[in-house]
Amino acid sequence: MPSSPDQDTAIGGAQARFPATRWSAIAAARSPVAAERTLAFETLVAAYWKPVYKYIRVKWGQSNEDAKDLTQGFFARAFEKDFFRGYDPSKGSFRTYMRTCAGAFVANEQKATRRIKRGGDTVLLSLDFEGAEGEIGRLEVPARESLDDYFHKEWIRNLFSLAVEKLQEECEARGKQIHFRLFERYDLEDGEPEGKPTYEQLAAELGLSATAVTNYLAFARREFRRIVIEELREVTTSDEEFRSEARLLLGLKAR
Repeated sequence: MPSSPDQDTAIGGAQARFPATRWSAIAAARSPVAAERTLAFETLVAAYWKPVYKYIRVKWGQSNEDAKDLTQGFFARAFEKDFFRGYDPSKGSFRTYMRTCAGAFVANEQKATRRIKRGGDTVLLSLDFEGAEGEIGRLEVPARESLDDYFHKEWIRNLFSLAVEKLQEECEARGKQIHFRLFERYDLEDGEPEGKPTYEQLAAELGLSATAVTNYLAFARREFRRIVIEELREVTTSDEEFRSEARLLLGLKAR
């Protein structure tokens, strides 16, 4: 059997196509139903809080503690003032709008020398700031003129991380832990390409046939792609934006 994935089993797939349109969290955030707005807002916070936090830390030179306050404060203000209702898809992607809003919020806060205190009513979710801080320390911080791209790359990183977590949860719930373990070993673990284990090595390590390794990896990659698409649909507001982001992330083809 081959020691590397063929074109059809690679993440994204050679014949990948766009799924049908579905209701997005951005649209739901404008719903007249309070419960729908709250659930949608939590989805957007999960997708964007980490890029916003890192962007504040790196571009605005804020301390760890001030960046935590500002991140919580930004999302509290966004919910309170319904920032997302002002988004106009014709003027750019939602992630660009989110970055712009976050930057404007920090600028205003600096001018007013105000801070939203952590631990109060403004805490929306339990956010792993320590984990985000550790990622900043491990990654190369770009020059200041490249920080807009940095926000975008961190958004992609966070979206993929959320998808990996969901894939693991789903595999465990369906008794397919070995599928996720193979995906983790072959596609996720860091290291040089030449150091990547072959399918035969993985089969011997996990007590499987090489055919099973091929099939299990193909399953995990299909499910990962599906989850990424679902997550992406939640945080884009139009077919055009969704298709553009999906091409960038997974190389999907339009029908």
